[in-house]
Amino acid sequence: MTILPEVQSYYGRLKLYINGSWIDSKSSYTQLVMNPAKDEVIAEAPFATMDEVNEAVKAAAEAFEKWRETPITTRVQYIYRLKQRMEEHFEEISRITTQNHGKIIDEARGESRRLIENIETACAIAYTLAKGEHIDQVASGIDETLVREPLGVFTVIGPFNFPALAPFWFIPQALVLGCTLVVKPSEITPLPMMWCFKVLDELELPPGIVNLVYGSREVSEALIKHPDVQGVAFVGSTPTGKYVYKLAGEYGKRAIIQAGAKNYIVVMPDADLNKAIPALLTSFFGNTGQRCLSGSNLVAIGGVYESLKRKFVEAASKLKLGYGLDESVEMGPIVSINAKNRVINYIEKGVSEGAKLILDGRNAYVPEYPKGYFIGPTVFDDVTPDMIIARDEIFGPVANIIRADNLDEAIEMINTKTSYGNAACIFTSSGREAREFRRRVKCGNIGINVGIAAPMAFFPFGGWRESFFGVLHGQIDCVDFFTDKKIVIARW
Repeated sequence: MTILPEVQSYYGRLKLYINGSWIDSKSSYTQLVMNPAKDEVIAEAPFATMDEVNEAVKAAAEAFEKWRETPITTRVQYIYRLKQRMEEHFEEISRITTQNHGKIIDEARGESRRLIENIETACAIAYTLAKGEHIDQVASGIDETLVREPLGVFTVIGPFNFPALAPFWFIPQALVLGCTLVVKPSEITPLPMMWCFKVLDELELPPGIVNLVYGSREVSEALIKHPDVQGVAFVGSTPTGKYVYKLAGEYGKRAIIQAGAKNYIVVMPDADLNKAIPALLTSFFGNTGQRCLSGSNLVAIGGVYESLKRKFVEAASKLKLGYGLDESVEMGPIVSINAKNRVINYIEKGVSEGAKLILDGRNAYVPEYPKGYFIGPTVFDDVTPDMIIARDEIFGPVANIIRADNLDEAIEMINTKTSYGNAACIFTSSGREAREFRRRVKCGNIGINVGIAAPMAFFPFGGWRESFFGVLHGQIDCVDFFTDKKIVIARW
């Protein structure tokens, strides 16, 4: 067993980044930051005081006036350099993500690559979608022009499960469009974003353009309510997302809320199981099931049920658990002890509801890391769509096998048995059934013969129903989110 060297440069008490400087918080209230594979404290994140939150917003507001006047070509040069620096620090950011979150190193590297793709897309936005519009001679002697103008200061509130990537659905786009930011990462996994700010600091951006604070609900509320903050981009659970959306509306702020999920994956009788099984394993157990695009309910149509169940369970039972810095490991720990206990509680609910537990991961044990927050792949059979385990977002490596007679029945489940609408996937050899599925299913991200329907950075990140609140989505939709349109009607 070979373990990659850990990145420990910034272990210890984390610093805030305000107005271009790393500062020691005056707060006495901190969150311990853990390595979940080891149950080891690796850092502590001080929750910013209200004075520090106000300082961060003030710095961003003052910086905005000059940043908006900075030529877009100059802003783009900063983002180009950001891409270069991220490439240089690619492995460090990936490893610190594994150390803080628990995901295996290949998954962390994938997260870092997607982060960089968002930076690349932001550069393209500057010279394409950020353009205005013009019509000459809309009336006799009159021309009409549409220009986009940056709105000001925004806050980005990140999740624990993609601590580096998710905030970068918004950060590079906001900067290239002329806005300034105060970023608050998850207090559970703040280290990857702190490392990203280390890279941002290397760019020598004008002070105040980007700011970093830590905290929980109180800090988030203060940022959203602040009169100089124009809007909030949030990624997290649906209950918290609903609250953030309501609060933003109450204070007249723009909001993008990417929330929770309960994703169905349908396997048709004509599916190629040799290709489907590896994709299903990644969907249900990749990132230890802790992502909003993970599979949760596996719907077997008709005669595929027995062979699908047998092959899926057999493959899942062979996944190797361990520390994600071991490149032979296929699944890491749950992010925290509280999250682990929550998943175990749901497994026990499934048993009490009468579902058949055919693969039990509750007693997973990794000898080299006996204190790690490990749960092995878990599979329920005889699940009905009305059970709690089939309706609630569990956010762990738990798969529920549900039987259906035909595609119509499966689509009915997806559309009526869950309030979420983040993603749904189908495995089939039939173009007709694939088309029927993608047209009728009420979800924002659809996968056809793929297990994870993850949009590229140059597409919006979909989400319907209670998986999303707002009008504009993350990634490419940020052009309209961070700017407003000014119409100029001129006669000379």
